[in-house]
Amino acid sequence: MDYLSYSPETAADIVRLRRRIEAANVPPKSTDRNLLIATWNIRMFGGVYPSFEENPDSPKRNLRAIAILAEIISRFDVVAIQEVRRDLTGIRTLLEFLGPHWGLIVSDVSEGTAGNAERLAFVYDKRRVEPSGLAGEIVLPPDWGNQAIEQFARTPYAVSFRAGEEAFILVTVHIRYGEGCEDRRPELEAFADWMAQWEARDKRYHHDIIVLGDFNIDRRGDPCFEAFTSRGLNVPPQIRGISTNLATGRKAKHYDQIGWFMGQLEMEYTGRAGTIDFAHAVFKELSLRSMSYRVSDHLPLWVEFSIDRSRRYLIEVLGLDPYARDPFADIPD
Repeated sequence: MDYLSYSPETAADIVRLRRRIEAANVPPKSTDRNLLIATWNIRMFGGVYPSFEENPDSPKRNLRAIAILAEIISRFDVVAIQEVRRDLTGIRTLLEFLGPHWGLIVSDVSEGTAGNAERLAFVYDKRRVEPSGLAGEIVLPPDWGNQAIEQFARTPYAVSFRAGEEAFILVTVHIRYGEGCEDRRPELEAFADWMAQWEARDKRYHHDIIVLGDFNIDRRGDPCFEAFTSRGLNVPPQIRGISTNLATGRKAKHYDQIGWFMGQLEMEYTGRAGTIDFAHAVFKELSLRSMSYRVSDHLPLWVEFSIDRSRRYLIEVLGLDPYARDPFADIPD
């Protein structure tokens, strides 16, 4: 990122934003040690006004906004992004800000009224992770489940990655919003069913499967959250109660989620997870609603995994109890 090209207003935004990132306890990237995965619904991520100044017309998202997006995304290794539009100017400009060591994998547009001309995308730090071969959309067969839906409004997108010795599949989705939970439940149930059957396959592409995205879940414990978790998908406790939308005059929601099947993950979850609340730190001269059209009306959600297997291997070689508080306590100095 070329910070010297930033406007003074943008630079001040970045200073305040870095304070929020530090307060969020986002771990630093550590080579061969950790993996940071995030998801972010970036509001109507399409066109960009090619200036740091305000656009009196449309689009409202400008280079100042792209600099803010890049500052947050650069803290992670791979980020699933929802609401990428047919116009790819925004995400391509984001990659220019992030630099040549960042890559992009993006789906085609979901056509039709319910698809809202949206794509799903992954951006990733090529110094830390690399695609490992699988990329595909989840399409329901005609005889699927209880046939509550004919097809997903916005087709879920699965891509596999590798980081060090770890290989994993990320499946991202943007569940239809509709008029309420009853409109969303059929897709959530179909998605949970699909993931449970995929998880049960012996010959899946990689063992580890992580789902993430905008599930339009209002709150933990409501029927939509229960539909999401009904087939065994688990949300780590550190993010179960986190609100991920900007409550611009409305009650905060838990739309965005990251989860996996308990006991079925080979990667080690560190217990560190959270979000970055950028509200009132950037575009301070604007209302939250106006700011949301430049940055987003959702907050990014992240989790950390350990990709250092040395501890596991040492415990195995020494025949120690991996569940002991300190497995190495009896090893003499």
